Amino acid sequence: MTLTRLIRPLMLLYVISAVLTLAGPTWSQTKAPTQPQKSAAPPAKCGPDHAILYKRAVNLLDKAEKKLAAKYTAEAKALLKESNSLFTILLKECGPQQKERTLTSGEEQQEAVNKKLAAGELAQAERLEKSAAAKLKKSEQAAQKEIAVKYAREAKGEFERAQVNSLRAGIYSLRNQQMLFRWLAK
Repeated sequence: MTLTRLIRPLMLLYVISAVLTLAGPTWSQTKAPTQPQKSAAPPAKCGPDHAILYKRAVNLLDKAEKKLAAKYTAEAKALLKESNSLFTILLKECGPQQKERTLTSGEEQQEAVNKKLAAGELAQAERLEKSAAAKLKKSEQAAQKEIAVKYAREAKGEFERAQVNSLRAGIYSLRNQQMLFRWLAK
């Protein structure tokens, strides 16, 4: 049953990647508790450095989408993680200015579409993960080695597809961030 030993770390990596991919944009949108300010200095304005960060984050997001389409999931995951960290920086430093800007009706519709697509991809990833876990359990309980190997391979394939779906969900979430901070590129 060496295949089951190999699939368990894969399952753990999948769970960790799903949490990091989807929690990053979610955590970045939560409002931090306000603390009393010690000085009356106004908050810093977003400048040309932030525009550079925005362009870099969008470039990384585009590359990640291409890598995922080409089935390079590990590279896509790394690029998404870096893009997410740049968007998180933008949210922290330019968030107040972004909140003052109102979204157009087209942007609001696109945001809703992206959220719906991300939720769909995440739901599909969860279904695949549950199915893969069930097949992994069947693999461990199978009496015949051929059947156990068959179930283990199917479980591994479903875990990999679940990871791809969770990465796609992350891409949709970051596309919303891209849309929200598009004003930095102008």
